[in-house]
Parts: sequence; C-alpha cells; structure tokens
Amino acid sequence: MLRFFIIFSVLLIGLFTIELFQSAEKYIILPFTSTVADVSVWIVQSFDENVIASGNVIRDKVSGFGVRIERGCNGLEAVIILFSAIFAFPAPFKNKLIGFVAGFFAIQLLNLVRIISLYYLGQWNYTAFEWFHLYLWQALIILDALVVWLIWLRTLPGSRARPSDPEPKPA
Repeated sequence: MLRFFIIFSVLLIGLFTIELFQSAEKYIILPFTSTVADVSVWIVQSFDENVIASGNVIRDKVSGFGVRIERGCNGLEAVIILFSAIFAFPAPFKNKLIGFVAGFFAIQLLNLVRIISLYYLGQWNYTAFEWFHLYLWQALIILDALVVWLIWLRTLPGSRARPSDPEPKPA
C-alpha cells in the first residue's frame, strides 16, 4: 500500500507540474481543449444548428451566449488522477493500458455531457449554471475517475471474490 501511495503521489505531482509548463499548454492543453470544443459543437449541431466553436469557446449564433472551456474544464485533471492511480497499482502493463484508454474515453464522454449541459444551462439560468459548473459537475468528473479506477481494479486477473473457506464435506 505504501508503494502504491508513493508512486501515485510522484506521478500525480509530476504530471500536474508538467501540465503547468508553457510548452505543455501550447502543444497539448490548448489543442486538446479546442478539440473538446469542436466535438461538443459537432454533437450539438445534430439538433441545434445555431452553435459554433471558435478555439475553446462554444457560442450560440443567435443569442451570442457562449461558454469557454478552460483548464480544469477539459477533463485532463481527472485523466491525470486516473493515470496516476492505474499506473501506480501493481498490475500487468497490458491491463493498465486497456484500463487507461477505456477510462480516458469514459471521462471525456462524461465531460462532453457536462460541457453541453452547461452550455444550455447557462442560456436558461446563469445562477444554476454557476452552481452546476462549480459544484456538481466538478465532483462528478472526479468521481467518474474514481469509479473507472474501481471498475478497472475488479477486472484485473485474480481480483474476483473467492470464498475464504471451502464448504465442509459431509462425513
């Protein structure tokens, strides 16, 4: 357990530190965030053609209302937490890779739901938007990373619950 905690902490601190570098911002964070905005708009345009994306901003062409996807809103922090937990846990590399890829997509899918819901919530009621943005969705995205990790743990070889004692045989 101590080994897991140390590796988890080193990975977490290291990845969050790398995320702060200007080069990471320029070459990873901003392009990724713009892609998240583009995918969000692509989904929304299937039922609402009045939405456009410009960089990390999603905007309604009619009302002008928009949301900007910033650091902390692109799901990468939850991905970093998940990565650190999966790669700190002693398991075969193949299982780690599969778990991380599946978890990455699970977090990003939920984040797309988050962004789209906040886009419409902000047009409807700004007070509700603020509450959902700051409290509910932040917690749900991190909870998603935890749930993915726990599910991943259950899929590891040898993780199935086993009876502690076999049934006694009749004499």
